[in-house]
Amino acid sequence: MGLSGRYRLLMPLLLLLACLQRGTGLERIRYMPQLASPTLAGTLTQTTFTLEQPRGQFSHLDISDLDAIWLVVARSNATQSFTAPQRAEDIPAPADFTRRGYYLTLMARRSLYPGNQPGNQLRVLRVGNDTGCLPARRGCNAPLPGPGPYRVKFLVMSGRGPVAETEWSSETRLQQAVALQAAPGPQSVGTVVITAILSVLVAVLLTALLALLIYTCYDTCGSTPISGPEQPVCVRRYDTHHMISPPAMGGS
Repeated sequence: MGLSGRYRLLMPLLLLLACLQRGTGLERIRYMPQLASPTLAGTLTQTTFTLEQPRGQFSHLDISDLDAIWLVVARSNATQSFTAPQRAEDIPAPADFTRRGYYLTLMARRSLYPGNQPGNQLRVLRVGNDTGCLPARRGCNAPLPGPGPYRVKFLVMSGRGPVAETEWSSETRLQQAVALQAAPGPQSVGTVVITAILSVLVAVLLTALLALLIYTCYDTCGSTPISGPEQPVCVRRYDTHHMISPPAMGGS
């Protein structure tokens, strides 16, 4: 068998290997996304975290100005199962996060991440900052659903598919609300007793005030003027037990 015949036999195998490696031969950019400075207010909240912009990290020959640069947000335990989407239609949205464990957001071009940065400008990316977008919309930067931990990386995609990717970041945990709890111990029993005593005293005081009000109204009812729309009227109290009936008139 000649050399050309061997090439014809190996060609289908090479094509098969190329298909199997599709999406796995991405250019690896030696860059790890970093959180913004801790001195920046709001770097970590309950639904967001802030990253430094990857400035000057995408000036590679295989990356063009038209390529999309996505931020991949993933659960820390879902990074191993992440598969770069081959088409724009396959890009997962935040609504897919529960099922897949990752989604893509904050699409940009490399012109937004130039290497030269003026010293008086602060360039950051706030993940989860858009409270008005629909989670089912591709690219939505919806608030993060829980405390994490999360890991992120940048993925470059062209019209032909994924081109390059950065390293995964370290784990990021969001702030959590702290619930106020009653102090345990013997004080709780004393608090209950004091509360019960105060409740009884308040009830006794209200009862005494109500009785005084009723007695006052009853005692002054006989001469209390009642103001009407035209003139005051005085209502007096009469004792009918001591009234003497007039004698019956005799017949004529």
